[in-house]
Amino acid sequence: MNGARIRQWTVDTLRPAATPLRPAVLRIGVGLFAARHHRRRRTLLRGVHAQDPRRFAPVGVVRVLQRPLRPAVADRILDAAQAVNVLATVGVAHRVTGPLNAALQLWTLTYRNSWGMLYHNDNMLVLHQMVLGAGPTADALSVDALMRRRGLAPAVFERRYGAVPVMLNAVTSAVYFVSGVAKVRSSTGFGWASGDVLRGQIAIDGLRKDLFGSTRPAAGTALYHRERLFTLMAAVSLAVELGAPLSLLDRRLGLAFSAAAWGMHIGIREIMGISFPYNTSGVSYLGHLPAGPQLRR
Repeated sequence: MNGARIRQWTVDTLRPAATPLRPAVLRIGVGLFAARHHRRRRTLLRGVHAQDPRRFAPVGVVRVLQRPLRPAVADRILDAAQAVNVLATVGVAHRVTGPLNAALQLWTLTYRNSWGMLYHNDNMLVLHQMVLGAGPTADALSVDALMRRRGLAPAVFERRYGAVPVMLNAVTSAVYFVSGVAKVRSSTGFGWASGDVLRGQIAIDGLRKDLFGSTRPAAGTALYHRERLFTLMAAVSLAVELGAPLSLLDRRLGLAFSAAAWGMHIGIREIMGISFPYNTSGVSYLGHLPAGPQLRR
């Protein structure tokens, strides 16, 4: 493969020509999940805002604050973020509401993380909203498109529309890859794939649930002594995470990665009782699905 072909293959892979329908489907899917997810957590987050100020340890963009916001102010910002998310999802003035929603979602998650436990499972959702808020995702299936009398938008193929799902998938693969690197950089290294660490985590989590009166997952207890099974699960998990960047090279690899990652999270939920709602819903992998036509390479 000569230099010209390599450059063309790179462009076709990272910026495939697609119609406005592809990023529009992603905007709606991710936005609807975020609206439901944050509505269900509203009471929890309002309780976080009312905690003892001494527990406040700002991280990320919230480092601009020396002390926490008054609970009423933090609550209003939270509600404003969800209102803007609805506007961005339906595509109202998306050039404004898209970036504004991205900024507000980043702030509310980071503010939540400044009160103690870091909620890593929400990071991917916010990163996806940032990509969709900054990209051309409202040129179809949106109020903006209807106002311009374009409806579903013409079947025009442009690379800027195809670049949005690729960027979304790049963010997804980066999150998984970082998780895999964190495992092999631990004291166990690639020995993490033996399954011993995973079994230990399940045992500790079960003991914690017993101590605090929670119900431990029945599957975790039943399968605990099957060491070979945990070796297989650990090896597959590590392969999925470290191999995540390969999903960007071909759509079939992307679909295979999505299925493997989704199955991994279902297993974590059933065996460890730890839920990753965005991942188990399947919405986090929408960028890999063929939503809308795309030109062949």
